[in-house]
Formats: sequence, structure tokens, C-alpha cells
Amino acid sequence: MKVKLYIEGGGDSKEQHVRCREGFRKLFEKAGLTGRMPATVAGGGRGKTFDLFQHAVAQAGNDNLPILLVDSEDPIEVPESSSIEWAHLKERDGWDRPRGATDDQAQLMVTCMETWIMTDRIALAEFFGSKLREGSLLPLENLETRSRVRVLQSLTQATKNCANAYQKGERSFQVLAFLEPETLKQHLPYFQRLIDTLERYC
Repeated sequence: MKVKLYIEGGGDSKEQHVRCREGFRKLFEKAGLTGRMPATVAGGGRGKTFDLFQHAVAQAGNDNLPILLVDSEDPIEVPESSSIEWAHLKERDGWDRPRGATDDQAQLMVTCMETWIMTDRIALAEFFGSKLREGSLLPLENLETRSRVRVLQSLTQATKNCANAYQKGERSFQVLAFLEPETLKQHLPYFQRLIDTLERYC
């Protein structure tokens, strides 16, 4: 099975697309996927990423599995169901599940990539150094229920005195490569779901 992951992020710059793919590659290698890595596409904007995914689903054969990976943007509030991710995307973005797409083909960063970054405090200290203000970070409990605005504000506040203060975009992909998947899986059920899905199909 050839798995291709369509990831929200990377903007419109080729350089940023490369950094996006590199950050995810290093994270997935740490998760044990070396030698069976999914192909990755940095889709840029949210809507563009979904459009690329829809086209890929329409063109996919039996040996190809496109997977969408986007920020949930908001905490997940739709009723529990086997298709909770598609229900959330329909509710929030008006996106319909493409014909033939499965539950596993919708994956969410809840509520955003910065939630992943904030979860690994050891990686944050290693990347940002001694001026990191860990007390400004949100508690790890129920971190996926926090709004993306609050998550980003907290991360920005915690790193504002660091020489490499956090910036969405370039900096986020650099930090991504430092994260430990086992730490993320411990605290983030939707990240655990993503890795479980990749292990199943890759």
C-alpha cells in the first residue's frame, strides 16, 4: 500500500514545503516508520490541502491511500461516532467526505500543530534553551481541548525571551523534528490515532 499524507502547512514557498516535509519525516522516523514512510505533500493553505486530497482520492487505485492531515482549528465537539473527524470537518468547514474515503483518511492535529509542540517539554527546553518560561505553557492535561488561539499565545509567551522565539511556519517545522512521538502519544489521543493509522497501512 502506497500511503501519501496531504498536510496542511508550508505556505506557498518551495523552501517551506521542503522544511515541512523534513520535519514530519524526522518525527515519523522516531515513531518507528523508517523504511516504510508515507510520502508527504505540504499542501499549503487549509482549503488547498483538502482540494489536493479530494483529487487524490478520486484518482487513487487499490494500492494507493491518500490521507488528509489538517488542524482541527477548534476542539472536537461533535458527538462520538466512527466518523468523528469527518463530522467535525463537515460541521466546521462544510467539507463533505469524498466518495470512497474511509474514516482513517481524515486525520486531525487537535487543535493545531502547536498543540503537538507544547506537549513535549523536554524537546522545548532543548530547542529554545534556558530562557524558556515553562510556567507560561498550558497544563498537559486535556491539552487537545484548548483553543488554538490560547495554545499559540501560550507558546509565544513562553518563548518570547529566547533568541529563537517561536514563529509559526519556519520555526514550527524546526521544532517538529525535536519532538518525541512517545511523549505526544501519552497526552494526545488524536496524535496516537494518526500513528496507529500509519503503522496499519504503511
